[in-house]
Amino acid sequence: MMKVAFLDRDGTINKDYDDNDWKHVNNPEILDGNIEGLKKLKYYGYEIIIITNQYIISDGIISEQQYEDFNRKLIERLKKEGIDILKIYYCPHNDLDKCNCKKPKTGMIDNALNDFNIDLAKSFYIGDNYNDYELAKKFGLNFYGIKGKNNNNIFKYKNILEVINEKNNMT
Repeated sequence: MMKVAFLDRDGTINKDYDDNDWKHVNNPEILDGNIEGLKKLKYYGYEIIIITNQYIISDGIISEQQYEDFNRKLIERLKKEGIDILKIYYCPHNDLDKCNCKKPKTGMIDNALNDFNIDLAKSFYIGDNYNDYELAKKFGLNFYGIKGKNNNNIFKYKNILEVINEKNNMT
């Protein structure tokens, strides 16, 4: 069984933007400390799975192709640093679509559990949004919150590296 670091994408790994600004974003800007943090995750034997809401596709702000292009660039950038992403699960739906995958609904992690032999007891979740926190709790995953728009006790870390350094016993 594998241990997994479930990571939100926007605001956790790379810079997030206001919804309408995403139509002009072509290249991922990895947040400071995250390359080193992701390398440490891999060193400690974690597979990385990205779980991301992308309702701006359904809202017509970006196209599916723009989403795919951004992801491809993100994966290529991380791969150059020696960081492989096991898989990216995304939800393109907005609330009107009544899907089962938009966080905090469980569809994306359910799919990951169907696709891979994941040990949830040894896995955890890092995100920057209350929906990430709620989703982690539904699976009993330890949650580590990245500061962003939220700045309370749940969301106290600057970046992934800070989480890993504090978590220390990653084995």
